[in-house]
Amino acid sequence: MILRRSRFVHLLPVGQGRTLIVHAISHMRLPADGEITALLDYFAEPRRIPEDCDAMAALFARPGDNPAGLREVIERTAMELKSRQILTELTAEEELAAIGEELSAKHGRDPAEMLENYRRKLKEGGAAYWAVGASYGLEDFSGTRRRVDALLFGDCDIQMEADFLRKEAARRGIDLHVAATFPDDVRFAGEHKHDVIFVGALRVRHLVAEDLENGLNPHAPYVAYTTELLTKLREITSAPILIDNLPEPTVQPLGLAERGVKGHRTRFRLTNVALSEVAVAFPDVYVVDIAAALGAAGSERMLDDGQVGFTHFGSPGWMLQRPESEKAALHGIFPDIAPLAHALGGDPYGREAVTAEKHIDALATVMGIGRKKCIILDLDGTLWPGVLAETGSPFAWTPEISGAFSYIGLYFGLHEALKALKKRGVVLACVSKNDEATVRELWKYPDHYPKQRLLTPDDFVTWRVNWDGKVGNIRSIAEELGFALDAFLFIDDNPVERDRVRQRLPEVEVWGEDPFSLRRRLLNDPRLQIPVVTAEAASRSELVKAQIARAQLRGETMGEAEYIEQLQIKCAIERISSSSPKLQRIEELFQRTTQFNTTARKFSYAELAALASSADARLYAIEVSDRLGDYGLVGAAVIVNGEIVGLAISCRALGMGIEHRFLRHILDEMTAELRDLSARIIPTSRNIPARNIYRDNGFTEAEPGLWLFAKAG
Repeated sequence: MILRRSRFVHLLPVGQGRTLIVHAISHMRLPADGEITALLDYFAEPRRIPEDCDAMAALFARPGDNPAGLREVIERTAMELKSRQILTELTAEEELAAIGEELSAKHGRDPAEMLENYRRKLKEGGAAYWAVGASYGLEDFSGTRRRVDALLFGDCDIQMEADFLRKEAARRGIDLHVAATFPDDVRFAGEHKHDVIFVGALRVRHLVAEDLENGLNPHAPYVAYTTELLTKLREITSAPILIDNLPEPTVQPLGLAERGVKGHRTRFRLTNVALSEVAVAFPDVYVVDIAAALGAAGSERMLDDGQVGFTHFGSPGWMLQRPESEKAALHGIFPDIAPLAHALGGDPYGREAVTAEKHIDALATVMGIGRKKCIILDLDGTLWPGVLAETGSPFAWTPEISGAFSYIGLYFGLHEALKALKKRGVVLACVSKNDEATVRELWKYPDHYPKQRLLTPDDFVTWRVNWDGKVGNIRSIAEELGFALDAFLFIDDNPVERDRVRQRLPEVEVWGEDPFSLRRRLLNDPRLQIPVVTAEAASRSELVKAQIARAQLRGETMGEAEYIEQLQIKCAIERISSSSPKLQRIEELFQRTTQFNTTARKFSYAELAALASSADARLYAIEVSDRLGDYGLVGAAVIVNGEIVGLAISCRALGMGIEHRFLRHILDEMTAELRDLSARIIPTSRNIPARNIYRDNGFTEAEPGLWLFAKAG
């Protein structure tokens, strides 16, 4: 591949070691550091990729750098710059012709309008006035990251955050591409590629502080506008929508005299309550609790209602970076801003960093990025103080010694948090260098203990309590549960054990250094959260226990046929309606299933609901149980215009013929109405188990990936 710098790209120096890259046609702007600038200078002449990457890497090599790794970064950076049209494979003449062809594709249209549409399609970042950007460098393109395209709808509060979102996402291994516009520009969602939408605080918030006629609640206009906006967005897109709630004011016009439901601060609190109810009414819409995030960081340093107005809710730091030209409104006279800078620690963008972290938390939760499925816990020194075999009991607490929220509360609170995670669908396991019989005998609580808050052995799906190494025990648990190592979180108070696991199992997340932050981390980490708690998630521990029991039975029986017979499997198959509460679980199934997923398509809740109500589509689900317990809802199929466009079966239900029983039921129902039925297989690196499902059930391959089923007779 031969790449060169686009003829439409200009490099504008904007400070020491910093350049603004501007594309004259698309108006794309990208702040860059000296390394990216030097790389673009090198591409002033055509360069071959990957052949010239070694020479380019030599420009940036530092002592100790891995040459192969740096070469890979250079190549990846070049591809990223190409995707933004900063670099191109075209000659100058070909590039000009391609732009002209793009803008003249629809004859008779206003060329200026076509150019504007072209720019909107390629837009990245916020509005120019609010563009706050850290420079891109080579490190921004190092490592393999999952790309996520996000749209921002909002004003200054969220548009100024655009680049902070990118940086926070990159810290977590996400390649986030952000494009921002205003809330009334809804059509932007139909013009720009996106995986998720963020909506900031809406301008109509100013009305929350006003008294309305006709006795309407102060939050009524905000709720009405939000409902209208979400309705319009849902007509265009099925992507998850993350909408900010409103910050809580730090000052009130009447101070202590603000009383009752119409008190200034209470108005915004009630608006946030109403906003939560609005979000529930829409599929895949979630509220980002910005009020809590700012409150935790210190709202007085995050909100400017103590300086400029009761409902602006901007950042005090913005005063530190306003252009000097705006002082003309004050005859050029303004107080010394040093006290404000000191109060903010000299950082004008502290608020943006806080809200970016909260937004990326929400994105990670909704998209399941880095989700942890299992927490493996050490026992002695972690779940209780000391060594159980020596102390004789987990705790020695009585109400006469202290209340339940004294020192003992640190451990009670940890147990309670872990029980809460079980309800979210996270399963628990334990590894401990101990005698198992002793642990089981001594792990008991007297009647006066708050047992509803405390873990017992029954809360764990599997144990490794022995004298073997913990690394081997963790590997054994991963193999037993069938989870990848990166789906585990290991918690241990022993620094030697933590270091050993980090060294030998680098994929496993390891915690345990700070017992005082552990509960909060467990409850707040987005990788331990799910957007909706389904019945399936809440019962996952029991499902996994039953799966382990089945594996044990399989090992004890003579053969596969005998094993399946002893299970006494029962299946319930149904056609799903648009109002079914099972849609959330079906969405989760398509999102999480990678092995038996015929097309790897990840249907959203909104898409599934629309398909279930369509006359041209059908949605089926299968629930399975046996004598050892429920599997839950383990399979789903989507049929559109007589084609099976998605078929997914949970891996825990594979190997028992359930997928064939499910497909045959669908064929019996569908061929009663249609003579012919088709299906698709889109191969991925993970879905090998699904490749032959149609071949084994009477379909013939008409062309690669397309299978046809014709009714006999």
